[in-house]
Amino acid sequence: MPGKTAASAAARENLDPIHISEQQFDRAVGYIKGFKKGLFEFLRKPKRITIVHFPIELDDESVQSFKGIRVVHNRVFGPGKGGIRYHPDVSLEEVISLAKLMTWKCALVDIPFGGAKGGVVCDPKNSSERELRRITRRFTAELFDVIGPHTDIPAPDLYTSEQTMAWIFDTYDVLHAGYNNRPVVTGKPLEMGGSPGRSEATGNGCVYATRRFLSKALIPDQQEIAGARVVIQGFGDVGSAAARGFFRAGAKIIAVSDSSGGICNTEGLDPEAVAAFKAEHGSVVGMPDTLTITNEELLEHECDILVPAALGNQIHAGNARNIKARLIVEGANNPTTPLADTILAEKGVYILPDILANAGGVTVSYYEWVQNQANEQWGLEQVTARLEARMHAAVDAVFNRWQSFAVGAEVPAGVAVEGEAAQPLPDFRTVALLIAIERVARATLIRGIWP
Repeated sequence: MPGKTAASAAARENLDPIHISEQQFDRAVGYIKGFKKGLFEFLRKPKRITIVHFPIELDDESVQSFKGIRVVHNRVFGPGKGGIRYHPDVSLEEVISLAKLMTWKCALVDIPFGGAKGGVVCDPKNSSERELRRITRRFTAELFDVIGPHTDIPAPDLYTSEQTMAWIFDTYDVLHAGYNNRPVVTGKPLEMGGSPGRSEATGNGCVYATRRFLSKALIPDQQEIAGARVVIQGFGDVGSAAARGFFRAGAKIIAVSDSSGGICNTEGLDPEAVAAFKAEHGSVVGMPDTLTITNEELLEHECDILVPAALGNQIHAGNARNIKARLIVEGANNPTTPLADTILAEKGVYILPDILANAGGVTVSYYEWVQNQANEQWGLEQVTARLEARMHAAVDAVFNRWQSFAVGAEVPAGVAVEGEAAQPLPDFRTVALLIAIERVARATLIRGIWP
């Protein structure tokens, strides 16, 4: 019967990215009081959507048309900020939802950016480097008057890299000669004004957030990373950096995976050895002295900390009841569905949500942008110290606000309280979102509704 229940629950889920972002938004807004009617409707909608179609000559001399998307959700705090992804399944709905997520992420970690996101519908795994360069340069040319150091600033995302950012910068710089154009993108190579620590910032941010959260003693017998059993889905840039960070902090990495499958060793894996094996063989699967498992089995593996650092909707109604981790740290964007959030909360599983846990990337992107504006470069130690302090501050803000609900200091809007037991307790995703939404809403009103 439990299997049937899980299957029917999964079938009921609407996994449309816009629907999921709306559900999360509505949950958070239900706890917010005191803002003007209609303001939240404004915050739901993207500020600007740009869709372009352009031709590219492929290596076989044929011509193929590509679709590119760039969405800016909000610019109340500053320029739009968000990655560009290359994937066959890129959709307008996905890009809009991720742009909204970036708005809340920037507001939560208190950096002066709004949310943006972009993508090109293409297959980078079956494209040559020359073809990807042509796609990137043409897409950038199409956006020459859309992106900019003070309007909209791209960064790497799924299947894009610092090399992609170098091509974007060079194309934009040619089209806008005579200016300091380095701040137009972040995640650039160090030689072109990139920041030390940027490539591993998202993964390291997950580790810093986890360390701070565990120190709050909500999991009494696991108040530090040392000794924790960690499972990581996705051994790409984020997952591998997180694995190294957790390993350095004394955790035991017992399972990791990539798109081909996963490996497990209950005695622990050395992330450097895993990375070397993957670099040589193209996948972590088949590494000596490991058991091969599926990505689905990996998510349900017995562990203390689970880090989904791959694609969205990996934890859903169909498998949430089988999750055995005590803490989920979201290295990916939108890895957990709203229905799974509810199931996990009922199980007592804590979640460090994406807008908090993986905010290290955009934070160090901000530091790169600041360095570019001043034409200087900070040292790795300075970047790391600033990142850790900002991640700790964000965790503290979310925990303190959550605690105010836990002790009954706040009552959700529209909830009738009868005694002390009638007040529902929001999860950490909802609390993180409501903090971010409040900050954006308050700034919107302070700036004034113009004209």
